[in-house]
Amino acid sequence: MLRNRRRLLTALLVAVAALTAVVLAEVLRTVVFAVTVAYVLYPVRQRLVGRGTSVRFACVATTVVAFFAAVLLVVPLLYVLYRRRSELIEILGQIPDVVPLSVSGFELVIDMAPYVAAAEVWVRQVALAVAAAAPRLVLELVVFTFLVYGILRRPTAVGAAVYGVVPPEYHDIPTRLHERTRETLYSIYVLQAATATATFGLALVVFWALGYGSPALLAVIAAVLQFVPVIGPSVLVVALSAGDLLLGETTRAIAVLALGLVVVSFVPDAVIRTQLADWTGRISPGLYFVGFVGGILTLGAIGLIVGPLLVSLLLEVIDMFAEGDTAPGRVGAAGDSTE
Repeated sequence: MLRNRRRLLTALLVAVAALTAVVLAEVLRTVVFAVTVAYVLYPVRQRLVGRGTSVRFACVATTVVAFFAAVLLVVPLLYVLYRRRSELIEILGQIPDVVPLSVSGFELVIDMAPYVAAAEVWVRQVALAVAAAAPRLVLELVVFTFLVYGILRRPTAVGAAVYGVVPPEYHDIPTRLHERTRETLYSIYVLQAATATATFGLALVVFWALGYGSPALLAVIAAVLQFVPVIGPSVLVVALSAGDLLLGETTRAIAVLALGLVVVSFVPDAVIRTQLADWTGRISPGLYFVGFVGGILTLGAIGLIVGPLLVSLLLEVIDMFAEGDTAPGRVGAAGDSTE
């Protein structure tokens, strides 16, 4: 009887979850974002409660942290794309219309005008799209805030449902998946955010010292690119170096390539990631990159989080298969963490 009840509840849980995903398809990315952020910030809520703060106030304070974190994550990029679009276009306009090349005695002239024009049109279109989407983004931010608060108020609801339908002898499986999820999300949010912050500060100093016209704008772009695994801000550094070569600024091209690759691209990774090595999520940079790119191409912006997370969970399941029978002694760890 108990086994039949578990099967019924499992089927009901899957059916309701699928129906909810269909109904909330338009805000599904916001829901996923809110769930993962609440997952990462839950220890903050617990620490406040442990210091004698009421649960309600702890949830409110943690939600405020989530709200400002989301704003700081999105606003700089939107500011660059919309408010500073003229500076981006001005930087593109500095590229010569034609670039002569001489290779082994052969003269080749590359017409850059069509590419520059296409890039300028793209920047304008993205800026207009950002402006048009502003009301929707505000609404999604409101939904995000309410969801984070609701999850933090009842953090054991999902865990209780999962452990309720899974037989006790298999509780170690969701426990390990929970732990892997927590590690991966910390890697994506905390580690990447810390690295991006350091990248912004170092890039601002480097680009200002080299005399670029919009060092803050370039530093924001470098910080955003830090979320792209493996490649990172080195793309911007190489692009700036190539642009300086086209403009005849050979000295600055060499300087930005040397300083940029070392100070902007390498140092944040070497320092921040070394200090926060325990939050790497046990996923190699190559597989992280695969999850990142696949997630972005399949799911859009939310794929930045979901892609690497699913790859990490797949690796955990493979590990459990390789280990054979898992140790039941680990049961209960997730229950302690979720409430």
